[in-house]
Amino acid sequence: MDIFIVGGHGKIALRFERLASQAGHSVRAMARNPDHSGDIEATGAEPVVADIETDDITGVVKGADVVVFAAGAGAGSGTERKKTVDLGGAIKLIDAATANGIVRYLMVSAISADKPSRWSRQMRPYYEAKAGADEALMASGLDYTVVRPGSLTDDPGTGLVDIAPNLKRGGGVPRDDVAAVLLASIEEPNTVGKAFDLLGGDTPITEALSSL
Repeated sequence: MDIFIVGGHGKIALRFERLASQAGHSVRAMARNPDHSGDIEATGAEPVVADIETDDITGVVKGADVVVFAAGAGAGSGTERKKTVDLGGAIKLIDAATANGIVRYLMVSAISADKPSRWSRQMRPYYEAKAGADEALMASGLDYTVVRPGSLTDDPGTGLVDIAPNLKRGGGVPRDDVAAVLLASIEEPNTVGKAFDLLGGDTPITEALSSL
C-alpha cells in the first residue's frame, strides 16, 4: 500500500513511518524543511520536500492509496498559522486526495476537538482549527478516520488503549500507541467513517478498533 503523510517530521509521524515501513508499506512523508529528510529516510520512508501552507501538493500526492494528515502549527504558533496549517493544510490535503481519486484519509486530531464547552480561551484557536478540519473531512465524501488522542507522552507504547466515539474522561496516551492505532486503522475496515477518542487503556489496539 502506498501511504502519503503530511507533517512527516512530527513525533507521531516519524513513529508511524517506521511502523508502516516495517509492515511492508511504501511510505512517502512530506516535510517543508529539507534538513529533516535524513530523519525521515531513517524510518524507511521516502522524504518529500514541500510546504503545506504555500505549495500545490496535488501532484506529489498522486499515486497514494491512503493519505494521513499529521501536521500542526505547533505550540507557540499564532492563531493565523493554526488556521493555515491545522485547518487550511488539512483541507488542502482533502482537495489533493479528491483530485487524485484517493478515497482513504486519516486525520490526527485532538481529544475535545468536538467538545467546544471544554475549550479554554487560550486553546480555542487550536481547537477551532482542529474541529474545522475534522468537520471538513467528515463532509468531504472520503473514507475518513478521525483519531482524537489525549495528552501525548513519550512513554514507551504498551499496545493497550481506550477507544470510543466519546470517552468520558481525559488523560494521556504514548505517541507510540497513537502511531500504532493509525497504522491499524488503515488495515481495519471498521474504522472507515469513524471519529474516536484515544487514551491509554487496557484493551489491545486491534480489539479496541474492531469494537467501534
